[in-house]
Amino acid sequence: MRRSWGERSFDAGNIAFMLALSLITLYPLVFVLFSSLSDPAEVVRNRGLLLYPKGFNLDAYRLVFDNPNIKTAYLNTLIYVVCGTTVNLVMTSLGAYGLSRRNVLWKNAIMFMIVFTMFFEGGLIPLYLLVGNLGMLDTRLALILPTAVSAFNLIIMRTAFQGVPVSLEESARLDGAGDWTILFRVVLPLSLPVVAVMVLFYGVYHWNSWFPAMIYLQTRELLPLQLILREILIANDTSSMMGNVPSGDEMPVGETIKYATIMVATLPILFLYPFLQKYFVKGVMIGAIKE
Repeated sequence: MRRSWGERSFDAGNIAFMLALSLITLYPLVFVLFSSLSDPAEVVRNRGLLLYPKGFNLDAYRLVFDNPNIKTAYLNTLIYVVCGTTVNLVMTSLGAYGLSRRNVLWKNAIMFMIVFTMFFEGGLIPLYLLVGNLGMLDTRLALILPTAVSAFNLIIMRTAFQGVPVSLEESARLDGAGDWTILFRVVLPLSLPVVAVMVLFYGVYHWNSWFPAMIYLQTRELLPLQLILREILIANDTSSMMGNVPSGDEMPVGETIKYATIMVATLPILFLYPFLQKYFVKGVMIGAIKE
């Protein structure tokens, strides 16, 4: 079908707008990447846009990876992401499965209480007292168990589980399957897109989380990477990474260390996203629409 001049003009304008929007979105990350790879003195002297690394230099990354705080914080973050996401998936799957089955007693009342927590909550101080009374202060559990289930993610997963045909569950029960078998061998394999979305949601949350660590943790060896990054960027404290840097170069080197630390903290989650992207839209739509 031949397209009209107006349609072609609209497509051209739409493409130009999306390209401009993509450029505006991506350039801050590109700027940080180029700055982290540039000579510190060139970064300080640069004014305006930075379109390539000026004076290619990897010293900032060497100083970042030589810092024991970064290594320990990186390991801590990996522990929180892996363990936290695993606990989140198990707890959310169990809750969603139970609430998605038919003829469950008080199902609507339980769902009402879960949704209620999305609009009203006890606040930070009662939560801090609860975590303290449970003996989890200054432990890794304080960053994992209090956020074991997200009400929003539970609703998405419950809706996805409700889309699994009832006939499959009935056939499995006729073959002698119990609820555990139905959940792990029927429902979850048929809900992989929404499981991938949950991995992304929970994984990104744990990777970026820093506020609970600031509230609950006192031991520096337990701090996640994002809290160390916050100290570097907000408190402007890069003294622990200076090593043998001459005192006159500390300011420009400190700037490149900030950029290198941002890249080190950001790249892993950016590499994970493309592998889950194909499930992302499908999983959210499955969990959001009920026919």
